[in-house]
Amino acid sequence: MAKLVKGQQFPCVKVNTLYKGETTTKELMEGKKTVFWFLRYLGCTVCRYDIHVASQRYEEIKEKDAQIVFVLQSKKSLLEEELKDVKLPFEIISDPDMLLYKEFEIMPGKDAEELLGGQLEKLKAKGAAAAEAGFSHGEYEGDELQLPAMFIVDKEGTIEYAKYAENIMDLPTIDELKEIL
Repeated sequence: MAKLVKGQQFPCVKVNTLYKGETTTKELMEGKKTVFWFLRYLGCTVCRYDIHVASQRYEEIKEKDAQIVFVLQSKKSLLEEELKDVKLPFEIISDPDMLLYKEFEIMPGKDAEELLGGQLEKLKAKGAAAAEAGFSHGEYEGDELQLPAMFIVDKEGTIEYAKYAENIMDLPTIDELKEIL
C-alpha cells in the first residue's frame, strides 16, 4: 500500500487493541471522527507523555465530536501490565510487528539526526515536562528511529488530514489538533 493521503478512504485493517482485543480500524471508529495517532512505543518517555496529555485533555477532543486511537509498537502484554492501574479514555492499537507502520509507509528516520530534525531543544523541553509529570524511559520496543504520523478520519471513513512527521516533534500538539478538528 502507498502512503495515506487526504480524500482517500482509511483502510479497514484487523488490529489488536488494549481494551477491545481483536477488532478492525472501522469498528474502532464507531461512526465517529477519529484521530489515528502513530507514536513509537509506550516506554518512550515523550510518547508516554503524549498519551498522558491526551488523556488529561480528552474531554476537549470529545467536545470536537472526535476520538483518538493511538498506535504503538508495544506488545499488548506490556500495555496491559504498564497500564493496569490506568483507565485511558481511548483505545491503543498494539502493533509490535509494525505491520500498520509498514502498510501505511510510516517510515523510521535514517539516523538519529533525522529523527531529531534539529529539534533537540524542543525534545528536551518535552522530556523535562514528561519527567515533571513522573515519566521516565521504560522498556525499549520497536524501531528506536520510528517517526510518528497522524491521520484524522471523518465519520464516513475519509481521511481529512494526513501528516507524516519529518522528525519526532513534527506532529500537532493537543491545542493544534483541536484547531484542525
